[in-house]
Amino acid sequence: MRDIVKSFPGVKALKGVSLTLNTGEVLALIGENGAGKSTLMKTLGGIHQPDSGFIAIEDSQVNLNSPAASQAMGIALIHQEFSLAPNLSAADNIFLGKERGRFGLLDRKSEVAKADELFDLLGIRIDSQSPCSELTVAEQQSVEIARALSSDARIIVMDEPTAALSQQETQALMRIVRELRRKGIAIVYISHRLEEVFELANRVTVLRDGETVGECGIEETSKGQLIEWMVGRPLNEEFPERDAKIGSVCLTAENLSREGSVDGVSFQLRSGEVLGIAGLVGSGRTELARLLFGADRSDSGTIRLRGEAVDVGQPADAIGSGICLLTEDRKSQGLILIHSALENFGLPNLKEFGKGVFINHEAEQSAFRGYASSLKIKLSDPLQRVGNLSGGNQQKVVIAKWLQNSADVFIFDEPTRGIDVGAKYEIYLLINQLVGEGKSVILISSELPEVMGMSDRILVMKEGQVCGEIPEAKKATQESVMRMALGADN
Repeated sequence: MRDIVKSFPGVKALKGVSLTLNTGEVLALIGENGAGKSTLMKTLGGIHQPDSGFIAIEDSQVNLNSPAASQAMGIALIHQEFSLAPNLSAADNIFLGKERGRFGLLDRKSEVAKADELFDLLGIRIDSQSPCSELTVAEQQSVEIARALSSDARIIVMDEPTAALSQQETQALMRIVRELRRKGIAIVYISHRLEEVFELANRVTVLRDGETVGECGIEETSKGQLIEWMVGRPLNEEFPERDAKIGSVCLTAENLSREGSVDGVSFQLRSGEVLGIAGLVGSGRTELARLLFGADRSDSGTIRLRGEAVDVGQPADAIGSGICLLTEDRKSQGLILIHSALENFGLPNLKEFGKGVFINHEAEQSAFRGYASSLKIKLSDPLQRVGNLSGGNQQKVVIAKWLQNSADVFIFDEPTRGIDVGAKYEIYLLINQLVGEGKSVILISSELPEVMGMSDRILVMKEGQVCGEIPEAKKATQESVMRMALGADN
């Protein structure tokens, strides 16, 4: 790709970007949200047409004027949001739009056999006749890859492929990527997880504000250099220092239980404290957060705020008590994507901004603009649809609505999933700001460095129970946390 320029109304998304991809290599494409990565790859995929510049494959200039034209040239895009039909089988999804058959009749037997052959090639076991709705996220990812291979793809673009995967599933995907590379397939790997970049990539290209700001072999650079290229300034530390004063007990959970997910969990949370909760996927971390927020009702147990028992039978009860939840999936559970940022901000605060059946829009806008400024929310207008904001800015809108609600206990469930390194740092600064003001934070994350780097104390969960506690998070190691999570210390 040479000197690719692409503009949309009011914004120049690509300002002459060039990119080279070699046969049988993994090229990491990284940059902050909004840097132009997706626009560049959609241009390669025939979804967008460049204003200027050209694309050449094997030294021959090509016109990728549609997704079909791109696919015909052996290019496959695997988007972060899967494009599978959930009610169809894995085999049906693989051959959707390019069905096998003769005389107008589908040859399902041939499709199933070919799907099984593709899964064997990838070294994975999936029932090709199972509906995709019954597959795990990792298995759905594998169906997307198999679909690309079924079209004889020579170039595969993977956009944040591990964002929703567990550690074990991530390792399995990495094995598949290495196998594809060994077979001579070229891969563009977009990820915010720099550890994966250094583990998988041969080369790396960095975009910032629609321009290429760095490109080199992976062995020629460092994590610090990549971060500096991405954000335009050096970040001297991955996790900002905090000097919060931990105070009295704010929240107490006593023997919280819900059949099949949480089993007798007890802990205390103090004001000014970040309590990290670690554990493998399925250990009960998110389920515990939902009990504390009233999204699910506990079968037994007690929640106390400042010593007083509270009944959080529903989210409204938790919100009224000063407990808020930043959900694991902000897009489906934390925001209404078709509504504006302002409307999402005002939704849990209608009592404050409402007067009878009317809303004081002036007061609502004034409050939101204050948070947009202090939290550095990047948006063109408060009425901009929140679904069009980057992941980091969406997360800030969620934080803003809870700050306006005067919450005292903030539960962050996977707060930096799918967020670039610069936005991550800003979220970390916000967490430090919250506890510095005497708020209490529960931090749930699958990224152990994040839990260890941001927490004062760590609880480790396994099979719905607290299986260990690390009183001083700074003294924890990934090995010690994983041993607890796996039950190896018992």
